[in-house]
Amino acid sequence: MKINTDGVLLGATVTHPSPLTILDIGTGTGVIALMLAQRFPDALIHAVEIDAQAAETAEKNFQFSVFSERLTINHTSIEQYEYSQQFDLIVSNPPFFVNDLKSEELRKGIARHADEDFFSMLIKKASGLLADEGMIWLILPVKQADEVIGIAAHYNLSLTERIHIHSDQSKPTFRQMICLKKGKTVLRERDFYIYESLKQHTAAYKELLKNFFLAY
Repeated sequence: MKINTDGVLLGATVTHPSPLTILDIGTGTGVIALMLAQRFPDALIHAVEIDAQAAETAEKNFQFSVFSERLTINHTSIEQYEYSQQFDLIVSNPPFFVNDLKSEELRKGIARHADEDFFSMLIKKASGLLADEGMIWLILPVKQADEVIGIAAHYNLSLTERIHIHSDQSKPTFRQMICLKKGKTVLRERDFYIYESLKQHTAAYKELLKNFFLAY
């Protein structure tokens, strides 16, 4: 679970005009936080991770990176996380298998599964930590994305961007990246394809990740 497609897509895609404070919820080993530190050189990035081993690895990754002075890891749950200031940008590649079969491996179960009220808690917490002009970016399966959009409306958060992610042009959407903002906004939508043929990534995928993957 050190690096996955969902995480790198989110880290490379999220947008914000000029964030000075960023929060990565459920950072795992810190990949998304590191990508955001590379993309937004003026930002201070705070990362939250509930799993002790993952948080320890993220801390080491942060310390050995050229962005170490701008990265902070917090070994805690997002429920318990407290911060006196608000964030311009909040990102998360959260656990999403709500009510699905639990993993036999406890640590992976914690990382990739959530209780029924998890997303309500997540959005409530994030809305309280979000600056007035801030943005929340999430990557989720379609069903959970729709649920989160509905929950967000209760906290005056509107969907401003939705990216439909497909394996290839013959496949339906299997993930959505969504961006939420306070107040009413104009919705923008687009499709993104990972493969153009078997094991061959699209030009768009390569272009998106060329600054992060040595292969491109």
